[in-house]
Amino acid sequence: MTKLDLLLNYFLGPLVSIAVVFGCLFGLNLLLNHLQQSHPERSIHRQLVMVITTLIALIGLIVLLPFSDTLRGQILSLLGILLSATIALSATTFLGNALAGVLLRNVRSFRTGDFIYINEQFGRVSGRGLFHIEIQTRDRDLVTLPNLYVTNNPVKVIRDSGTMVSADVSLGYDVPRNRIETLLLQAAKESALEDPFVHIMQLGDFSVHYRVNGMLTDVKQLLSARSRLNGAIIDILHMAGIEIVSPRFMNTRDVAEQTFMARPDATAAKAGETKEPEEIIFDKADKAATLEEQKACLSELEQQAETLGAEISAASEEQKAKLTQMLDRLRKQQERLSERIVHDTERLESEKPEE
Repeated sequence: MTKLDLLLNYFLGPLVSIAVVFGCLFGLNLLLNHLQQSHPERSIHRQLVMVITTLIALIGLIVLLPFSDTLRGQILSLLGILLSATIALSATTFLGNALAGVLLRNVRSFRTGDFIYINEQFGRVSGRGLFHIEIQTRDRDLVTLPNLYVTNNPVKVIRDSGTMVSADVSLGYDVPRNRIETLLLQAAKESALEDPFVHIMQLGDFSVHYRVNGMLTDVKQLLSARSRLNGAIIDILHMAGIEIVSPRFMNTRDVAEQTFMARPDATAAKAGETKEPEEIIFDKADKAATLEEQKACLSELEQQAETLGAEISAASEEQKAKLTQMLDRLRKQQERLSERIVHDTERLESEKPEE
């Protein structure tokens, strides 16, 4: 065997194989990143494909490299042992989070943009990955929760169709119950809550515990609705001459014929003059939810375009002209929406934490 053959067999050939394998992996990664821009919800699929493809490429390199059969078998055995040990050691964390992420995707108990409670954590879902989910809290901060933690704990999801908003207040036995219930119902109606009702939660030693409830259909205004309800209760009870103080406090104060109520302020800011807090707090969650809605709209436009294409092929000449114009307008809408989705995806990806 000449020196050239040795060079080709032991150096040039393996280098070419390594370059081809890494080039294919690099090209596949670019392709998957491009596809993810139009389908950001499929990030888990991209990561799984890259992990499996990289493992297969590594095994292929070991087979292609000019090793002896004994050495190749030893390397493959060592790789199998390392892979088994890695899986065994990380089964409760890495692999567990990955499997939990796949489970959450298949169960579909919540979506991006939903309000969720997980133990003490509350916020809107702003991102979902293979190993974790991201929620935006009421402080506008981003909290990352491992998927394994999410699957091992109860998840409370606020329904899109509406949720109940409630407020509690304790008042003395000297105020008639019917009057209090009427005023609390009035406060709920002024807070734009539907179908309000009042429950008596507890008969205490010194006061009665009331809870007023109402249906909020626009769940995006959840925080503001609770604040409006509490404010309306204060204003209406004070305007009716009812103190929201404990009878124990009333019995021990050293004052005569004095009430503890705030007087109406004519200079108070009117509702609507400032931004709703949800617009500031849940900005990233809003963007993520809007992006998924745009994707659903684009998918619907694609189905309509396919239907029109089938109708054009079976239509008469006069109908074809009208249907073709409709199809052209539909495709222009698809192009504009696709450009918007790519732009919004890039903005959202810039705020997304690395996996």
